[in-house]
Amino acid sequence: MSLFRKLKDRLFKSSSKLEEGLEAIVAEGGEVEEAQAGAAPMPEPAPEPEPEPDPLPEPEPLPEPEPEPVPDPLPEPLPEPEPKPNPLPEPEPEPLPEPQPAPEPAPIPDPQPTPAPVEVPLPTPPEPPAPPVELPPAPAPVEIPDVTPAEIPADTADARPGLIGRLFGRGTKPAEVRRILDDTMLESLEELLIQADMGVDTALRVAANLAEGRMGKKLSVREIKEILAAEIARIMEPVAKPMPLYAKRPQVVLVVGVNGSGKTTTIGKLASQFRAAGKKVVIAAGDTFRAAAVEQLQVWGDRAGVPVMTAPEGSDPASLAFDAMTKAQADGADLLMIDTAGRLQNRQDLMEELAKIVRVIRKKDPEAPHNTLLVLDATTGQNALTQVDIFRKIADVSGLVMTKLDGTAKGGVLVALADRFGLPIHAIGVGETIDDLSPFDPEDFARALVGVDD
Repeated sequence: MSLFRKLKDRLFKSSSKLEEGLEAIVAEGGEVEEAQAGAAPMPEPAPEPEPEPDPLPEPEPLPEPEPEPVPDPLPEPLPEPEPKPNPLPEPEPEPLPEPQPAPEPAPIPDPQPTPAPVEVPLPTPPEPPAPPVELPPAPAPVEIPDVTPAEIPADTADARPGLIGRLFGRGTKPAEVRRILDDTMLESLEELLIQADMGVDTALRVAANLAEGRMGKKLSVREIKEILAAEIARIMEPVAKPMPLYAKRPQVVLVVGVNGSGKTTTIGKLASQFRAAGKKVVIAAGDTFRAAAVEQLQVWGDRAGVPVMTAPEGSDPASLAFDAMTKAQADGADLLMIDTAGRLQNRQDLMEELAKIVRVIRKKDPEAPHNTLLVLDATTGQNALTQVDIFRKIADVSGLVMTKLDGTAKGGVLVALADRFGLPIHAIGVGETIDDLSPFDPEDFARALVGVDD
């Protein structure tokens, strides 16, 4: 999900803070568990390498050079001794003329001993077995590079989990630190959630739900993250609603908030998105006390192709709102978005001025404003709870837009708002571009806030 990845990247401060805290809590008093039982059977493939010795018999072809014919050259010298005895009898025939030497032919059997030398080389053939003695180096062919990944021994996989375990899935699973969930650990979790700006009440409720049915059990950081993400998503699910569109024309949308909360930018982004959806939009620059706000709205209006109504600096914003409604009705606009000046919730005079704008608008249309959006700055932390409480009394706030989630480690305040007020959260802002204002998705937000990998 592109939104999830963007949220995770932008909420790195919140997620990293929670993650570091969880790791510290689990590590304190936790125990390292070896590879899970699921990894034990992995060595079973070990018998597969057993056939690897098969390459040893392959050297058998080495005896194939059957140097048995080698003895052939050995007998070749045999004929050499044979001629030697022949010359011996040749001198003997010289005395043959004498009758007595006739019995001398008896020495003729001397050639018979010739087989004796034949027997002498015969023992030599067994010498060829000597080459097989060199077979021990033959195991050289059993080299790991020549073996397929499936045939790699389990011992090797265990020795190199980084290469084998990750590439071929043969390594043992990394050990996890687990800690028994007890009262001490639960208190640490509550403190961590409060530091993440979820508020005391919400933090206690989330921690209690996490502990339900799990006390006395060992939990890892990964498991705690999954449980927290599921619990936060459950709280946020009922408030994840887009801004409703009505058949009433023009539909009046009043945008309120404190100074610097991002109202003007939010109006420009919403107007651009509604214009892209085929709606005819008109913007009224009701912040008549700040020239920069008017100029900024005009820039966004030009970018989105939306007309912007302005009034001289210092003019009555309620009068501008009334005139803008008249023009929007005459032009047949679908939406009229009215910007207001930023005001602190503790400035009673400014809050009264906002109440006046609402009264004037209702003279034109008793049902107006049809939507009152309160833009909140995530960096304000728990102060956002006070802002919602006061603005909803003055302007009857109907929905929230949370901005600047990319610049805070306190994104948990949105969970506290949803848990306490239950007001619809229409959109969240995580950047300055028009694509960085997105519909609120509770599951994506929860997983990004806690730091769960997608």
